[in-house]
Amino acid sequence: MAATENAELVFIPLGGVGEIGMNFALYGYGPAHAREWLIVDVGVTFPDPNHPGVDLILPDTRFIEDKLDRLRGIVITHAHEDHYGALHDIWPRLQAPVWMTPFGAGLLEAKRQSEQGAPKIPVTVYRAGEKFTVGPFEIEAIPVAHSIPEPMSLAITTPAGTVIHTGDWKIDPAPTLGPKTDEARFRAYGDKGVLALICDSTNALREGDSPSEEEVGASLKTLIEQEKGRVAITTFSSNVGRIISIARAARDAGRKCLVLGRSLKRVIEVADELGYLDGLPEFVAEEDFNYIDRRDLVIICTGSQGEPLAALAKLSRDEMKTVELNAGDTVIFSSRTIPGNEKAILEIKNRLIDLGIRIIEDGDALVHVSGHPRRSELRRMYEWVRPQIGVPVHGEAAHLVAQGSLMAMEGIRQVAQVRDGDVLRLWPGAATIIDKAPFGRLYKDGKLVGTEEAMGIRDRRKLSYAGHVVVNVVLEDRYELAGDPDIVAIGVAQTDASGEPLEDLMVDAAIGAVDSIPRQRRKDLDLVQESVRRAVRAAANQAWGKKPLVTVFVTR
Repeated sequence: MAATENAELVFIPLGGVGEIGMNFALYGYGPAHAREWLIVDVGVTFPDPNHPGVDLILPDTRFIEDKLDRLRGIVITHAHEDHYGALHDIWPRLQAPVWMTPFGAGLLEAKRQSEQGAPKIPVTVYRAGEKFTVGPFEIEAIPVAHSIPEPMSLAITTPAGTVIHTGDWKIDPAPTLGPKTDEARFRAYGDKGVLALICDSTNALREGDSPSEEEVGASLKTLIEQEKGRVAITTFSSNVGRIISIARAARDAGRKCLVLGRSLKRVIEVADELGYLDGLPEFVAEEDFNYIDRRDLVIICTGSQGEPLAALAKLSRDEMKTVELNAGDTVIFSSRTIPGNEKAILEIKNRLIDLGIRIIEDGDALVHVSGHPRRSELRRMYEWVRPQIGVPVHGEAAHLVAQGSLMAMEGIRQVAQVRDGDVLRLWPGAATIIDKAPFGRLYKDGKLVGTEEAMGIRDRRKLSYAGHVVVNVVLEDRYELAGDPDIVAIGVAQTDASGEPLEDLMVDAAIGAVDSIPRQRRKDLDLVQESVRRAVRAAANQAWGKKPLVTVFVTR
């Protein structure tokens, strides 16, 4: 254990605070020069159109990479992508012991087997209610309700006191899967005294209590019974509780279930191995689709966020080999829209509507419920835990500020507003931001992971907006042009407003740039290169109104 003389307890989020997704939290205990470290969650976020070609966005871990000799371990609270999805790519940089629940460990291994080159990560499995030690951190796993099997809050105890790291949670009186949130254990810690509550803020703007998963199941059953055609339901692949609700609703309505989508099948396989699907009818195979009357089938499929290669998108484009949707069928979006995905989802909905398919979403009926606490649930957590310090996390600025205000109104004496990179000292003394840690984003691009600069993301973004022009200039021995420059333009307008070819205008600009340089100075090929680059860009901008990327080669 770290020396207790001059010891401090600090909390540093490197992702997930000021944004939703990419959760990565650090706890450090000990004197400033010799702290021992614990990582909680290693999540991803997903690219948007500003990241063309990028597969995943990961937290930048350079801060803790400088301290690997004192990194004692990584604990994953649950197996949602925004909490564990970066493990395969980040773990080789950290090489620290990992603790996960059985479902999380199973999903990690299933993912490894489906991803070429993914590392074999040694995992220690922990279960609800268990206590284990990671360096100076004594940890108890407290079960909570959420939208995935085995979500845990962590009670993290050091000589400084106990911190409750809630992870993702809600209070569900009738969850489809798993235990209820363990009020008794939270109250027990509150009775002993809690230093800080690090708390999920996702629904801090919403009053009341979240509806129960049981209510969603009942609503889905009613909808399925009412429909005369096939019913396709798309949801998050990790939401095993929702999958169970759909399967039960289909069974009770006298229908069979078919599953489409690789990630859904992977989750179902792991959940089935752990016994979570016991008692449900077997899912039918895709090959049996044509033998099942349309009134007798429910399809559970991926694609709730508009992913272009997911099953629902393929169905909307009629690209599935054995399965199709027809006029009179119904598609239910049993999910929420993650900000940034609105356009992709709308495109799929429009294609489905053109096929004569009815769309039902959250605003039409109770077909989805969040796995995060609303304000009344947050108040109950504060009452149970009674922390000295409240720290809102897991949310954008509006969510964090809303929960911070609620914490203060409910009597939590100290409320610390932090953002990614803030070094928050929780103990000793008042909660104070004492430093700023380097933080940022890494990008998974094919087989490689690197910074925005290393992966060429900025140039790729420019290419997507204004194209690329390559110019080859050849000078003879006397540094005169040996013919017109060659130009290749990709993703550039063909002509200007008057019909003049843009390539001709750029060739003329390149010739003029060379001619404007005194012949003796043309020996400086770098000067020629930059002059031509600037001239070609300016010519394109004048004619087109955009500045493409320009690469110039100058040879003799």
